[in-house]
Amino acid sequence: MTGAEQPPATEEVACTVTYLEMTARPKGPFARLPMNAPVSLMRAVEPPLRWFFHLYDGVGAGHDWTDRHQDDPEALLAFLHDPDVSLFTLMHDGWAGGLFMLDHREAGVCDLAYFGIAPELLGRGYGKWLLGEAIQTGWDREGTTRMTVNTNTLDHPRALPLYQRMGFSPVRRVEQTRTRPVV
Repeated sequence: MTGAEQPPATEEVACTVTYLEMTARPKGPFARLPMNAPVSLMRAVEPPLRWFFHLYDGVGAGHDWTDRHQDDPEALLAFLHDPDVSLFTLMHDGWAGGLFMLDHREAGVCDLAYFGIAPELLGRGYGKWLLGEAIQTGWDREGTTRMTVNTNTLDHPRALPLYQRMGFSPVRRVEQTRTRPVV
C-alpha cells in the first residue's frame, strides 16, 4: 500500500443505556445448571490482556463491544489486576463460553461490569445460571449493600429482561450515540 493508510470507517449509532441496581441480596432460588452440563466456572487471577480480549470479543463482538480496544493497555491491565476486580470465565467443554466481571472498587457497591454468553451457547439455560452465580458472588463480598449493572439497546435483546427477572430494577435511562466500526 502506498501513501497514508486510511483510518477504518466508522458510523454513529444511537442507543439507550439502562442503569439498574439491586439494593438487597435476593433470596433465590437461582437457576440451576442444566443437568450433566459440561461446564465449570473459573476465576482468572491477574489475567493477561489477551485473555480478557478473548472473552470480551467472543461474547461481545455481535453487540458492538469495542470500547475497551481504545483503552490504554497499561490502564486496562491495572483495572484487570486490581484486587477489587474479579473476572470469572464459564468454561464449556474446555473452551471459554461466557464471562462475568465484578467491580468492588466503590465501597459497598458491586458493579457487574461485564456479563455475557458466547453466541454458540445461547438458549441452553447457561445465561440464567451464570447471572445467578454473578449475583451470589457479588453479594458474598462482605460490606456489599448494592449491586449495579447497565445494558444498552445494542446488547442482546434478552439482556434487560433477564436482569430485571433476576432482581435488578432500572434507576435511569440515558440516550447516547456511539461510534462503531463499519464492517
